[in-house]
Amino acid sequence: MTDQERNKATVADIYATCWNKNDMKRVDEIFNEDLSHGLLLDGWPSGRDGFKKLVSFWREAFPDIHEDAIDLVADGNTVMSRFRLRGTHNGDFYGIPGTGRKVDIYGAEWFKFDENGKVTDYLYHEDTLGLFFQLGVMPLPHLAIAGVDGTEK
Repeated sequence: MTDQERNKATVADIYATCWNKNDMKRVDEIFNEDLSHGLLLDGWPSGRDGFKKLVSFWREAFPDIHEDAIDLVADGNTVMSRFRLRGTHNGDFYGIPGTGRKVDIYGAEWFKFDENGKVTDYLYHEDTLGLFFQLGVMPLPHLAIAGVDGTEK
């Protein structure tokens, strides 16, 4: 197995174990302790604790969260993934109380690995706007333009 194949398998494992099974022991095994991440919210912890908090944040809002890697592309010591996230909004999410609505969005992540196969750098992005539409906290633009959402035009 090449390093690139190993790194792609590790990213697939992150979805299967960390996200879908909430296995935080795997986070400690997969991510470097000094993980650099793009989670820049005030008070967000550094290192791999930041990734653990990210998983916890989403799982509290969407307890049945399920993520799948749709595409995995490796180049050198980096892996890019396109993922699909599905779940039911049953808990607080950015101050939005649980709605009971099901969501289905896509996102992308970037992982950089060291020579030992541990993740050293991590960035992610999900379709937050699409998620807010699905939660019903924002009107769909085409409905708002047509006045279907009850607003006056």
